[in-house]
Amino acid sequence: MPLEATPRPIKIAILAMGGEGGGVLADWIVATAEHAGFHAQSTSVPGVAQRTGATIYYVEVLPGPRDRTRTPVLGLMPVPGDVDVVIASELMEAARAVQRGLVTPDRTVLIASSNRVYALPEKMAMGDGRKDYASLYEAGRSAAREFICRDFSALAERSGSVISATLFGALAATGTLPWERQAFEAAIERGGIGVAASLQAFDAGFRAQAGASGPPSAPPPAETAIDARLAPLDARIGREFPAPLQDILRAGIVRAADYQDPAYAALYLDRLRPLLDAARGADGAGARLLRETARYLALWMTYEDTVRVAELKIRATRFERVRQQHGARAGQTLRINEFFHPRPEEIADMLPAALGRWLLASRWAGPLLARATRGGRVVRTSGLRGFLLLYGVASFKRLRPRSLRQERETAGMLDWLDRVAQLAPVDYDLACEIAECPRLIKGYGDTHARGLGSYRKIIAVLPALLGRDDAARTVAGLREAALADDSGERLARRLADIEPAAHEV
Repeated sequence: MPLEATPRPIKIAILAMGGEGGGVLADWIVATAEHAGFHAQSTSVPGVAQRTGATIYYVEVLPGPRDRTRTPVLGLMPVPGDVDVVIASELMEAARAVQRGLVTPDRTVLIASSNRVYALPEKMAMGDGRKDYASLYEAGRSAAREFICRDFSALAERSGSVISATLFGALAATGTLPWERQAFEAAIERGGIGVAASLQAFDAGFRAQAGASGPPSAPPPAETAIDARLAPLDARIGREFPAPLQDILRAGIVRAADYQDPAYAALYLDRLRPLLDAARGADGAGARLLRETARYLALWMTYEDTVRVAELKIRATRFERVRQQHGARAGQTLRINEFFHPRPEEIADMLPAALGRWLLASRWAGPLLARATRGGRVVRTSGLRGFLLLYGVASFKRLRPRSLRQERETAGMLDWLDRVAQLAPVDYDLACEIAECPRLIKGYGDTHARGLGSYRKIIAVLPALLGRDDAARTVAGLREAALADDSGERLARRLADIEPAAHEV
């Protein structure tokens, strides 16, 4: 057959992360094509671990009846500018496909799920490193010939299946491939695994695409659930705090109670109550100051520690979520291994304050503990021994109110609250900027230490800024410099412009 008479393959790139069934989706497409008598081929290029990149599955389908006397040569990798369909399991992956040049306005149908799974750079940023939802959506819309964007992940979850099935349904509904709906469903049935749930998810994806109208909105924030234990605190919020503040306070008490207990949630409100009178500043009822203080107090009071990590790792909801993400069926064994590497300081932090200080000061106990924990360990939480080990660590939650870490964090929180309250009547804008500074304090280990160090350096220059017209702008600039550069160099340069003696810590 002359080269010019060879039909052009239909080229499909699938970008999916582990556990989302990208390989299954590619297999379904190939099975549908081959059952219809077409030549088809799929390849894959594995992504990098820890969510820095998805696996790319590439499928080529040669239209027309299969010529069994000749084997066509099909491509192994997607080529920028030459892909007909791109399927992305998440909105950032759709943007990555655009960035790679796989999506073009003259050819490509882009099918993407509108949900987000945050990438490592987004999670590791000192501040809010999340990419703007609207800009990611616009990148896909402007780059593709046709952009299909729906929350296919939520549709799959409601169907009890994985996202590959809903994306397969959306692909079928586009009419890009030359087969009727029944041919796609038959490929799922021939697979013989999770057929009922996969067909239900396929139908949900097909109907979502067939009835699509208009772009999706960003995922709405989760609703705050107030249970019976927190009902008295909810009533207290309604009585004592202004209406514009009540939504964030309800979220705060739910977070604090989940972290510790309802008494800890009541303490959260107690610490905010004295600020009400001091916050009546330049914006009437002091709404900005109250909201930012309430937001960051809730985050600070629920700092991450070894106890919290252990507690979250053994929750039943987490085991169920992992099973769903990996598509484990009833009766299948799923092993979950967790890597733990607590430092001696983090172990001392979870002990009663006096015992923790002794452990850190001891000439023999501290070094012995450091040697014992140097390499970390893998804990299988799906097994009884590993589960009981983390259960024991999580039980230190009862000691947290008297722990060394709690003593230290409480001192920092109260000092911050006092500064905000004292500044509010004098320089309201500066008080608001100081209220936002705990944004720097996040995570654990080295990340927490860097953020806390930056926070302390900014607080240390306050005496040199009081009375200056640009005090609020200066603090905001220092905070943004610290958030933009985790090495601390940008903050150090900013601090060098202020009176040198003021920033000695």
